[in-house]
Amino acid sequence: MENDSILSCQRTFGTCFSWNRPAVCVAVLIVAVVLLQPALRAQEVADHGPDTNRLAQIEKRMQEYVDRGEAAGIVTLVEQNGKVIQSAAVGMQNIEENKRMEKDSIFQIMSMTKPFTAIGIMMLAEDGKLSLYDNVEKYLPEFHNQKVNVNGWLKPSSRPIRICDLLSHTSGMPNLPQGSMRNLYQTMDQSLADAVREFGTEPLEFQPGTRWLYSNPGMATLGRIIEVVSGQSYESFIEARLLRPLQMKDTFFFPPPDKLGRIAMVYSPNDGKLQRAGADILGGDPGAYRKGAKYPAPEFGLFSTVEDLSHFCEMILGNGEWHGIRFLSPASLKAMSEVQTAGMEAGWYPGADYGLAWEIISRPLGTLGLLPKGSFGHGGAFGTHEWIIPSRNMFTLYMVACNGTCSDTPERAFQAMVQASLQ
Repeated sequence: MENDSILSCQRTFGTCFSWNRPAVCVAVLIVAVVLLQPALRAQEVADHGPDTNRLAQIEKRMQEYVDRGEAAGIVTLVEQNGKVIQSAAVGMQNIEENKRMEKDSIFQIMSMTKPFTAIGIMMLAEDGKLSLYDNVEKYLPEFHNQKVNVNGWLKPSSRPIRICDLLSHTSGMPNLPQGSMRNLYQTMDQSLADAVREFGTEPLEFQPGTRWLYSNPGMATLGRIIEVVSGQSYESFIEARLLRPLQMKDTFFFPPPDKLGRIAMVYSPNDGKLQRAGADILGGDPGAYRKGAKYPAPEFGLFSTVEDLSHFCEMILGNGEWHGIRFLSPASLKAMSEVQTAGMEAGWYPGADYGLAWEIISRPLGTLGLLPKGSFGHGGAFGTHEWIIPSRNMFTLYMVACNGTCSDTPERAFQAMVQASLQ
């Protein structure tokens, strides 16, 4: 296409100069040069590609962070224009068993599960089975007549919670389970139906739609709506509609026995050293691999690998299509990546807002990490993170298994080095 444009301009110049009118020709030349700039820039990027020397330094830098005890092991992957341009695994998957981290190591991706749940809801909306404007009580009666905690006084909510409120974390539901479900995220011994039934009786933190508060029970509620509307268990719906068609062969909610040896152990920093996490963390004892668990955790339940997650990210970058299979419409993905929390304090990343289950770089402050505006993604409690970067036709995946006050410096360094490699 670029060559066709150049040939067209050459023909225009030839005609122009045959008129023997220099002023006209100069004007034509200026216009042509301006019009050619995007094509020439695109050709330059195609010719040069990313700085491979800078990308090659990422593995060394991640190893340095491991050597300093900031992580037991790290796996990274970057894909641009459909090609993997960086991939590495450093450190240990399991320190006690002397297992090295591998590129196919399996991680608890925790809250990176949330976009899967959100896409499940969007699929049902596209099927005409629900609307994002629907009140939650339409599907879950326990959410009828909810109360709001106002300085210790329970007052009626101004309106019912809507599905879109849950997706954007503006429902007013608390960050963590309360009351009898307080220990659910460690024991995982309740069904999704029983847990959400209890969540629906808890007072809201604020009136729906007025503020942003990251709500894990809110996302679990979306998982329960999937069950009610689809007639399937949440995990079977996600497996049938997303995991299997995307060939995510190492992604699951409850670990099968033959995968246990590849799951990265979770470590917590303790007096400058990494200590194996115990049963008090999300998901319980990481060495128990959720044995006997009933709760699928639509808010944090998935295990996965960089390869599997790359299929998911490819589908998102492909406007909802992957290998000829349509998962979601471009319209739905556009809605999910639009800011829904303008004017609110929202998100974790500086300069970011929230869309539907995704954090979005929306302000100049967010670009200080070298991510361009419009980038969106999600992280997990144990340090994993994905960024979808449509303007550069790329995504990045950073995988680690660290709980507690772990440093985010390695992940920030990884992202900055990736973006700085682009020419």
